[in-house]
Amino acid sequence: MHTQNTYTAEERSALFVATLTSFMGPFMISAVNVALPAIQQDFNMTAVGQSWIATAYLLAVAVVLVPIGKYADISGRKKIFSRGLLVYTIGSALSIFAYSTAALISLRIVQGVGAAMFITTGMAILTSIFPPDKRGRAIGMYVAAVYVGLSAGPFIGGFLTQLFGWRSIFAIMLPLGLLSYLVTLRFLKGEWFGERDHKLDKPACILYAFAIVALTYGASTLPTLSGFLLAAAGAVLLTLFVMHQNRAQFPVFEVRLFAINKTFAFSSLAALLNYSATFAVTFLMSLYLQYIKGMSPQTAGTVLMAQPVMMAFFSPFAGRLSDRIEPRYIATLGMGITVLGVGIFSRISNDAGMLLILGNLVFLGIGFALFSSPNMSAIMGAVEKKYYGQASGAVATMRLLGQMVSMAIATMALTFQVGHHAITPENHPQFLQSVHTVFVISMLLCTAGIYFSWSRGRLHAQR
Repeated sequence: MHTQNTYTAEERSALFVATLTSFMGPFMISAVNVALPAIQQDFNMTAVGQSWIATAYLLAVAVVLVPIGKYADISGRKKIFSRGLLVYTIGSALSIFAYSTAALISLRIVQGVGAAMFITTGMAILTSIFPPDKRGRAIGMYVAAVYVGLSAGPFIGGFLTQLFGWRSIFAIMLPLGLLSYLVTLRFLKGEWFGERDHKLDKPACILYAFAIVALTYGASTLPTLSGFLLAAAGAVLLTLFVMHQNRAQFPVFEVRLFAINKTFAFSSLAALLNYSATFAVTFLMSLYLQYIKGMSPQTAGTVLMAQPVMMAFFSPFAGRLSDRIEPRYIATLGMGITVLGVGIFSRISNDAGMLLILGNLVFLGIGFALFSSPNMSAIMGAVEKKYYGQASGAVATMRLLGQMVSMAIATMALTFQVGHHAITPENHPQFLQSVHTVFVISMLLCTAGIYFSWSRGRLHAQR
């Protein structure tokens, strides 16, 4: 019998390797966000082109995430986890030598495929090992590592970009990726399966991939006619995928969980809305600080650290708290704080004071932390053990779909207001208007998320 505050050797090993690898993806995302103006200068990119450096990675993760989660349940989660680390590291290493916008976007896709492989399996392995009374705390530490990556990314990314150029950001991922791979092989003992007797439904995987690509690319090219047609086609394909999964003998994703498990469904929807509202904050504020405030990449990165530092600090606390009290109470409070935070940024002006910007980033960081760990714990705790792989895939899919929706909203706002032009002093008023538009939409999305977060039902009574 183990108390809540002690870990077995297996638990320590899993927590160590999961938290180490959960740092990598967020670090790269936030570091690249700060380097975007430098990349734009090298490749003479448009504002929309810049947004695709972030979107391409997210799109690749979202396309691969659901099928690879199912495949890992069949063939072994540790195997897919370690292979994902190799793919991610190779994509990062090749990005050092990218010679054009198209080449860099292509390699971001390779990174995204690798990340999808270790994102969905890492959480499933963690949940398989930790019992319910210790799961919230473990997930809190896992989420904290994500936010440490987000914290370190802007500062280290800005520092490296200023001293050595943006390519150095990708260079430092090579030793980090190889270290993570070796640690996985050395410390993560055993193998974990979900449904070994199942088969992978390849046609369903292809249908899902086409649906996600059409939806995302269509949304990024709105308001053109082809954008509307692609987005509509994606919605139809996604509907067909859901209908097929309801009838499939071996579904790639158990969509029935959404119909029969209210806690799982509402927690997942709350996550989708939260990420849809908040992911573009770092992207837009990085551009705002560098273009409007005239900051260097390093200075902008330092300012942006305020938000994820708070997330890293409060996430383990929120996770531990959700082991004892209903996750919906803590998560809903976090969502409410987020509504206020994005509302403040929806009125930001050219002459906004640094104290206001820093204070609001701290405020948003606390809100995100209070929401994320308890909400993730609620999703994983609401399903049976055999569904851990798919629930982990659902957590990551909601996060990634939300992040893509957030970037699509930002891209559309930039397209409407700035157009296919580089951001220059002449169009700063239009850029600022697009920032306001995105944050007003974000505020509405988070307000809807409060309903789902509060209405999810009790979790602890089900254990």
